[in-house]
Amino acid sequence: MAGIIQSFPPVASSASKVLILGSMPGAESLRRHQYYAHPRNQFWKILFELFDVDLIQAYSEREAFLLNRKMAVWDVFKYCERAGSLDQNIRNEVYNDFPSFLTGYSEIEKIFCNGKKSYDSFRRKYPRLAEKYSCEALPSTSPAYVLKYSEKLEKWASVTRFLSEKDKKNENATSG
Repeated sequence: MAGIIQSFPPVASSASKVLILGSMPGAESLRRHQYYAHPRNQFWKILFELFDVDLIQAYSEREAFLLNRKMAVWDVFKYCERAGSLDQNIRNEVYNDFPSFLTGYSEIEKIFCNGKKSYDSFRRKYPRLAEKYSCEALPSTSPAYVLKYSEKLEKWASVTRFLSEKDKKNENATSG
């Protein structure tokens, strides 16, 4: 029996340059009220490795890590029905209001999607926004998505490359 579940508010700041979109938090994340809380989900491990930071355990510090590096995290769906944690079981989804969100966080320039479900769903519902923000699919960090860790890490490096390019452009603009 699938119950109605609700996503969390976004983790974002006015300085956020990228938005990382999931579909809907899994059961463990919902229980703990934390993004990517399942111990086998590789989201945090990947980001900390990409930024060469030791694994942070406290969730409030994880949120600060994201914000300090100009990243925002949210989910495509506000509500849905789902038995278990698998994206394939999502039904009767209600989308988050991305036009308002992206207007409110006007520094966001790029959207990365954590997995195929978030990417396909966002592009289908918001094709113009997907194009405007060069929406890019990344391999899911979920333990259910089987891909070598090294391959996931390599693909996810596009997040740090994008942020690094933005920082270089800002440095050149302020020093020039």
